[in-house]
Amino acid sequence: MKIGILGSGLMGSAIGRHWARCGHDVTFSYSRDPQKLERLARGCGGASGTVADAVVEADVLLLAVHWSRVEDVLRQAGDLKGKVVLNCCVPLDPTDTNLVLGPTTSGAENLAQMRPGARWVSCFNTTPSESFAPVFARRETTPRPQVLVCSDDREAQDVAESLITDLGFEPLAAGPLRTARFIEPFAMVTAELAYDQPGGPALTYRFEKLR
Repeated sequence: MKIGILGSGLMGSAIGRHWARCGHDVTFSYSRDPQKLERLARGCGGASGTVADAVVEADVLLLAVHWSRVEDVLRQAGDLKGKVVLNCCVPLDPTDTNLVLGPTTSGAENLAQMRPGARWVSCFNTTPSESFAPVFARRETTPRPQVLVCSDDREAQDVAESLITDLGFEPLAAGPLRTARFIEPFAMVTAELAYDQPGGPALTYRFEKLR
């Protein structure tokens, strides 16, 4: 599968590298430092380029930028009509302290309004970047940790769930895109547990229904 990574920070680079190791054709884009993109690509056998380069051939896109950069990257990406876009952004203020949207809307819903022709799926935003390497290394073991997923497009969600499975996680369907109103605040909980509580940042979670 051809995947364009829009954002070369901790999330975009971690997810993109592991998808490349699964055999996907990954293009990294959107960085102030083009050499960083080239290093990412060389390190996993992917490619690097502009946002337009990443978008034009992609079957799937991953939007992985700080909320303050969303408008800029979407401007470079174009209308995204028909593209499956996985969004892991959390709508945070510049200090990464507070959500700037909610509780009657969400970042995911706002993105869908900004690019209504895209096929949006919200996922990965409750999963610290440091968890991807250990989960990928243990991907043959069960039970797997989960990733919450929400979307209004069942076929796009199926694509996302396949890519989530490739990384060693189990996708957990959490309803329509409006569920992001509740998932995005939960991302603040996982961030608190990962970065401000003891035990290190490689945090995962798993929900179980008891019978």
